[in-house]
Amino acid sequence: MSTAAHVLLALLAAGPLHGYDLKKAHDQRFPQAKPLAFGQVYATLGRLERDELIEQAGQSREGGPDRTRFALTEAGRNALADWMSRTESPAPYVAGTLLAKVIVALLVADAGQARDYLVAQRAAHTARLRELTAVKTDSGSSLGDVIAADFAIVHLDADLRWLHTTLGRVSDLHREVHA
Repeated sequence: MSTAAHVLLALLAAGPLHGYDLKKAHDQRFPQAKPLAFGQVYATLGRLERDELIEQAGQSREGGPDRTRFALTEAGRNALADWMSRTESPAPYVAGTLLAKVIVALLVADAGQARDYLVAQRAAHTARLRELTAVKTDSGSSLGDVIAADFAIVHLDADLRWLHTTLGRVSDLHREVHA
């Protein structure tokens, strides 16, 4: 089951909601995450209902079409509790667009182009770091905003350390090739 499905189960743990309210609640609680698409919400609700983790809990009409509310079942509560009790394994493989671009630059271009890419990427990461730091110091930021910013900052910091180390290695290679 996807992370999005577990998040929807968690949102339903507080009480019955319909798809529109689930999407709004997700986007409010995960403000730095990619917003859920309505289609994803309703497709996930369909799978959760099929698997008997949620059930229909009536319909309401609030100035628009009928909206089906969904409630968490006991099986859904158990599935959510089970998911929450398991730790996440560290990723077994090293992958990412950032890494791929540096390797490709070294393969098809030269160390100079890889170096230029790393410098530009470091500047982009630093700018994003500043944006996230501003979120943390904004008095209007919610706890969810601050926690999400902390998460992103730690990952950006790790990327920046990797960029710094890799830039040094690529610069050494460039000097060796052009000596």
